[in-house]
Amino acid sequence: MPKSLAEDRSPYKSNDSLNDVQEPIATASPEVRRIIERVLQAEKDKLYLKNPRNINDDILRIIKQEVQ
Repeated sequence: MPKSLAEDRSPYKSNDSLNDVQEPIATASPEVRRIIERVLQAEKDKLYLKNPRNINDDILRIIKQEVQ
């Protein structure tokens, strides 16, 4: 029986552990980590919206606030 396309493995590294994925965040400076956390929270806050808007403006505002 031939394999369907969905059964083929992705060419991307699928065996990365969660630690490998979170490593750049964990090793980032406190300032960068704050930016990442605030951006993630802003994105989560917009998930429920039917048409989320202005996320780029929110991200830019967060970065400007943290850089000052």
